[in-house]
Amino acid sequence: MPVKVSVIVPVYNPGIYIEDCIASLQRQSLPPDEYEVIFVDDGSTDETPARLDALATEDSRMKVIHQENSGWSGKPRNVGIEASRGEFVMFVDNDDYLGDEALERMYDYGVANGADVVVGKMAGKGRGVPVELFRRNHPRATVENAPLIDSLTPHKMFRRAFLDRIGLRFPEGRRRLEDHVFIAEAYLRAENVSVLSDYVCYYHLRRDDSSNAGFERFDPVGYFKNLREALDVVERYTEPGPVRDKLFRRWLRVEMVERLRARRLLKLPDDYRRELFTEIHEVVVERFGPGVAAGLQPTQQVVAALTAADRYEDVVSFAQWEAGVAPKAAPGHVEWRDGSLSLGFTAEYTSGGEPMTFPADAEATPLDDAPKDVTEAVEWVAAQTAARFGQATADLLLRERSSAAQYFQPVRLTRETVPVGDGEEVRLALRATATVDPADLPRDGVWDALVRVKLGGWTRECRLGPAPTESRPTPDAGVVAGRTALPYWTEPHGNLSLELGPRGKRLGLGRVQQSAVTVTGDQVRARLPLYVPGETEVRLRFVSARQILEAPGTLSPAAGGTEAALAAALPAESLSGGVWRVALCLAPDAARPLYTGLPFALRAADGRVQVAPVPQPGVALRLARRARRVLRAARRKVSRLGIGGQ
Repeated sequence: MPVKVSVIVPVYNPGIYIEDCIASLQRQSLPPDEYEVIFVDDGSTDETPARLDALATEDSRMKVIHQENSGWSGKPRNVGIEASRGEFVMFVDNDDYLGDEALERMYDYGVANGADVVVGKMAGKGRGVPVELFRRNHPRATVENAPLIDSLTPHKMFRRAFLDRIGLRFPEGRRRLEDHVFIAEAYLRAENVSVLSDYVCYYHLRRDDSSNAGFERFDPVGYFKNLREALDVVERYTEPGPVRDKLFRRWLRVEMVERLRARRLLKLPDDYRRELFTEIHEVVVERFGPGVAAGLQPTQQVVAALTAADRYEDVVSFAQWEAGVAPKAAPGHVEWRDGSLSLGFTAEYTSGGEPMTFPADAEATPLDDAPKDVTEAVEWVAAQTAARFGQATADLLLRERSSAAQYFQPVRLTRETVPVGDGEEVRLALRATATVDPADLPRDGVWDALVRVKLGGWTRECRLGPAPTESRPTPDAGVVAGRTALPYWTEPHGNLSLELGPRGKRLGLGRVQQSAVTVTGDQVRARLPLYVPGETEVRLRFVSARQILEAPGTLSPAAGGTEAALAAALPAESLSGGVWRVALCLAPDAARPLYTGLPFALRAADGRVQVAPVPQPGVALRLARRARRVLRAARRKVSRLGIGGQ
């Protein structure tokens, strides 16, 4: 069977951080004979070389190449390309990992669209990844119709024949931004680039020891010398004009302006940030025409103009003002509607903890020269932000707490100017309603609600909350598309999260009152604090001291949709005398159906079944259970400490 994908992993002293990478590569859904993994050990001095050799002996998909240390990732990746046999090559860093279906999905998507480059959705755990690029799938993306230039890391899939045809390889040696040079040329010379956004393919991690190569403080002189090489690539394959300006704008914005803004600049030692500013100033003056900075957002334009004018002190003062600017998202309604969770919220920016205000009658004006001082800079930013309010957006994202994977949710948005004082100033408020369909989220777990606010020169995220304790809307758990979903407010911060697949006490069924349960003939009925969009099949389990019985049931909307009516047939002929505990299964078709105990029991006697309290365990049984819990906890502690036998 021909090899479809060769995964190339440059390796240098990853320690234990390579284990998640290895495990994810072994879990791939692509058939084992259709992919290979090439680890290129770049002179590691830890135990990794022996670990990889043992792995290659055990798993025929894994191959290892050892070489002397080259100083950076470029040469190991090139060595991997030359050794690869796959139709496509995929680059993975040794401390990151892939989604289980990443190779299969990216390969199939690339083949279906004739792509030379396939960009898979990324999730960042402790580090930033592109967001707007992965808003939707782009089967035929270019640097003009999609924000491809936002993603310049090498963690993509490339057609091997394309790399050979144009002779594209990574710059080698101890250097920075070799991936920018490689990726920029790939984007500009590919016949087609496809962006896959409906599955998280790549998990980009920040190590707990913060020793990822990209997080080391760099030498500004060398860094911006290497950055110029990426700009050279753009000049080589584009003509002067809007497209080139747009691409250059990415480096000006991300690698220069953003490094000189707010807390990111202020946390640096003064001598280092002066050196950084000097190098950035030289590149801005040397390489960028007026059309590059003109396309930036207002705050970014101010920083770029002050940098071009070589005004370091004003850049620092502007950063001090910007450090106090932050978004805030206040929750509104949170309720179930038509099978989905409807979330209302209002978002705006604050300065120094207070709502920002803007001139009421602002007009858009170009920034022809650098502001004369920071006061003028702030006033110009406020006016341009207000004038561009029609472009402001607020998105709701759900971010999986365990993996940091995030997904945009549909939002309806209105923009409102709120007069302040005598009406010469206004607040700029974004009022939105988001719709969350639990069926669209890929996995059970906890999902945190974040609001992404784009206004003026700021694009920042914040949690949805806090909601005031006295007015927090708290809907019950829902049962939608065969899965449970529980909106809740975190403690102690009061931010909104959504738990998919909650069970047991988390579902809130302990609030059911015995008076809400009736038995009529061979039917048991109850009102439960659950939301269901329509008739939903469930199962009941009846447990006595000697026997377990089960019966089908249904949940139907009741009380205006805020509760569920449970109806189930009783196996009356089988319910012998005694007390029967009752448990509910909300997803009876699941591979491992889970039952949740209900706070009532049934008592069968003389051919009749009545509702009864749940019997409480006696003193002896309670003591025995407590002893078992203590014993289990002690065993877990011993296991963690490594005490005892093998």
